[in-house]
Amino acid sequence: MPAIRRALISVSDKRGLIELVTGIADYGVEILSTGGTAKLIAEAGFAVTMVSDYTGAPEILDGRVKTLHPKIHGGLLGRPIESHETQMKEQGIEPIDLVVVNLYPFEETVASGNVSIGEAIEKIDIGGPSMLRSAAKNHERVAVLADPSDYQDFVAEMKANDGAVGAATRFELARKVFAHTAAYDGAIAAHLSSVELESSEKSTFPATLTMQWERVMELRYGENPHQGAAFYRDSRSPLPSDSSRPSIGDAEILQGKALSYNNILDLDAALACCVEHKAGTAVVVKHTNPCGVAWDESSIKEAYLKARSCDPTSSFGGIVAVNQEVDEDLAGQLVETFLECVVAPSYSESARTILSRKKNLRLVALPGLAASTEDTSYSMRSVSGGILVQASDFARKAIEDAQVVSKRQPSPAELASLDFAWRVVKHVKSNAILFCQGQQTAAIGAGQMSRVDAAKIAVMKAQMPLQGSVVASDAFFPFRDGVDALAEAGAVAVIQPGGSVRDEEVIAAADEHGMAMVFTGMRHFRH
Repeated sequence: MPAIRRALISVSDKRGLIELVTGIADYGVEILSTGGTAKLIAEAGFAVTMVSDYTGAPEILDGRVKTLHPKIHGGLLGRPIESHETQMKEQGIEPIDLVVVNLYPFEETVASGNVSIGEAIEKIDIGGPSMLRSAAKNHERVAVLADPSDYQDFVAEMKANDGAVGAATRFELARKVFAHTAAYDGAIAAHLSSVELESSEKSTFPATLTMQWERVMELRYGENPHQGAAFYRDSRSPLPSDSSRPSIGDAEILQGKALSYNNILDLDAALACCVEHKAGTAVVVKHTNPCGVAWDESSIKEAYLKARSCDPTSSFGGIVAVNQEVDEDLAGQLVETFLECVVAPSYSESARTILSRKKNLRLVALPGLAASTEDTSYSMRSVSGGILVQASDFARKAIEDAQVVSKRQPSPAELASLDFAWRVVKHVKSNAILFCQGQQTAAIGAGQMSRVDAAKIAVMKAQMPLQGSVVASDAFFPFRDGVDALAEAGAVAVIQPGGSVRDEEVIAAADEHGMAMVFTGMRHFRH
């Protein structure tokens, strides 16, 4: 493999730059550079040639043109074949073996808000992507670095190979570059297709949406064994978001089998529900539906036992999420039931020892789960021939802002329980009816075509008394029969969005039963 003799370095992100230059300078590499990069390299005591001196062409048009020159791109694109080498010699073009470039911070600029179209345009890099793509195309001879996190390994390989890097490394770096420039172009397209020329006002949803995901792992199969599958992480989303919601893509698998397609779906559902609540909450999920949720400030073990008791049959083979450390007491309870996965911020050493008895139990650590977060991200769902995009449903309607529409006012304890129920019901598939006793789910009816059937199924599945319980409904009651079913089961208060043409009839039913009824004005369908 040929050694690197000449490098072109031009970076906006200066992290690790001098360490890289130090590493390659040991092999006598000639360095070409521009502007602030060249100045920093020279100040560090290294010889550097300005690109304008090398090409004989000055930087022009306020720096818009400085590397777009045949001596640069010819030096990058020339192949190690006789015809190319002859032409390069005739034109006085020397080969460039290494390109180190990262791009103008377009995404950071437009993410700051209140950016004019003119300001955004000036942050569109032209020369940088051109050099990256030229170098990546000719990776059989040229190495290319676009990410400072690759510098250290790159220098280490040079040292191990007397100043050269192997074909496999050049190819991997080239693949990374094409993904990088594609994402960069996608971000530009998304921003420009979401703003108005005259006002610079920005739409939430761009006319062109180019997403990029990086593969985390290939999965054994999808929802069923005959379906292939893989898990990808959202690497650079052009949609606006300041969300810090924990993601399975950032999780560490501590033990057990590799995650399956269904595991990931269930873990995501469990996380979404768990982050709605304060520390001390346990969630049990089966087939993306909560089958038990509870909060207990005294003990995470007690929270889990309460959550499991809501539907112990469905908990078998389920997913458990808790938003504080798994301790020895909780671990002792978790191993009593067959579970697919447990996800938590952390695990004590004694808990790890206990849980290791279940060799196939997947333990997932996700430190961000410890903090309840307001999610402002977007959810996506594929349909035949397209994709649906929407803002994630993490709006939290405070119970104190809701409207009491019944004659009877709910008690403070009932209000607290209604608030808990409302935070849980949004994570149950529609139509959804959820009974709670205090800060604990008591019965759940999920995914029914009829709301009254959801109520009846919840009552049928109840494992504990429902007398004195409160109920959350993810959407309005179209008829009074649903309220009648809740009252018959023993419910004393209900929270729902309201908005039905029969609201008066439904409220009257609540009053007849002496129930308190609260309207939120916000629906939580989950299909």
